Amino acid sequence: MSSQLMMSSMIKKAGLCLLGLTALSQLAFAQDTIKVGVLHSLSGTMAISETTLKDTVLMLIDEQNKNGGVLGKQLEAVVVDPASDWPLFAEKTRELLSQEQVSVIFGAWTSVSRKSMLPVLEELNGLLFYPVQYEGEESSKNIFYTGAAPNTQAIPAVDYLMNDLGVERWVLAGTDYVYPRTTNRILEAYLKSKGVADADIMINYTPFSHSDWQSIVAEIQRFGSAGKATAVVSTINGDANVPFYRELANQGVSAEDIPVIAFSVGEEELSGIDTRPLVGHMAAWNYFQSVDSPENAEFIQKWHSFIGNTNRVTNDPMEATYIGFNMWVKAVEKAGTTDVDAVEQAMIGMETPNLTGGIAVMGKNHHISKPVLIGEIQDNGQFEVVWETEGLVEGDAWSDFLDGSKDLEADWTAPIRCGNYNTVTRVCSGQSY
Repeated sequence: MSSQLMMSSMIKKAGLCLLGLTALSQLAFAQDTIKVGVLHSLSGTMAISETTLKDTVLMLIDEQNKNGGVLGKQLEAVVVDPASDWPLFAEKTRELLSQEQVSVIFGAWTSVSRKSMLPVLEELNGLLFYPVQYEGEESSKNIFYTGAAPNTQAIPAVDYLMNDLGVERWVLAGTDYVYPRTTNRILEAYLKSKGVADADIMINYTPFSHSDWQSIVAEIQRFGSAGKATAVVSTINGDANVPFYRELANQGVSAEDIPVIAFSVGEEELSGIDTRPLVGHMAAWNYFQSVDSPENAEFIQKWHSFIGNTNRVTNDPMEATYIGFNMWVKAVEKAGTTDVDAVEQAMIGMETPNLTGGIAVMGKNHHISKPVLIGEIQDNGQFEVVWETEGLVEGDAWSDFLDGSKDLEADWTAPIRCGNYNTVTRVCSGQSY
């Protein structure tokens, strides 16, 4: 071989070695952090609710990194905006898992966005912590549901209205998508099981961002004028709540006349409106900012410090995010890895403090045990707790009041390991492993 050829060969080998070292260096750098996907709408109709949850995850990551990270590595947030566009949630989920290689995703608010993400999560074996109340009727190996199921929010709320306030007529008002429709189907069946007649149930749906509430509120008033105590059970979501409550005030619908109990309205949604005409209307959640506990006081202080604004409120989905994040950290440390299958099994039975002074427990159905609280709106935009369960209520994946669901259970432990196991036929009809 000539000296010129030898030199050329050496240069090529050196170049290959350099490329190899660069690739290894890049790989080592990538492995220095654990990527955490943050998938919340920062624009569009749901930004009013979801932007705060993005900030909450960033706060939790910042605090965890200051405490040494996870498995000796720092956490790196990868924030994307699906812009309240439901198909875009699936696209962004695929991007986070395939391109960004995130180990976990904290995100979504509406059930339609979660259901958009679900097939991608199962296909690519991703992991989602979903922090908002939802309609149940689902349990995926790839999702942990840290918000309320119907039996840990909607059913107790109806019981309170019926037993404590004597409500006999029911307006089920919701945004037109899967969560309100399924929740109201469950509530309608539950009300009928309690002897409520069809004529005493009014159901109404409106689109996202609906703004003209004049005729609907007038119809609610007419329905409530039949001489029976009437209440509105609201599954209205997003920025449509602002004009809805304004119209209630405009038409003089007070809590004494027709109380409204909401499942998707918290401190964040109320922060943009004058709540004085709404005093006495209610919400059912598992947490309120007004709860007096050392854990909550510390959380609020950290939130105000992180966000740099003492006027920023906290709310229930923030607590659900806090619980889910802390459980994920503990599960990763228990498993010694971020591997999804290992973390999923480590999560079952995981316990962590909630913000109301109790302990949150993750069930084998991937649903959480929580207290149920009912709060009345105050003139300062906060809630006064007027009722709560005596202890924790275990979240149910499947409703006991729907014919297609009451025989189903979710159990992600051996030997069942199934999200919809039929206890009568002993057959798993969905995802299993």
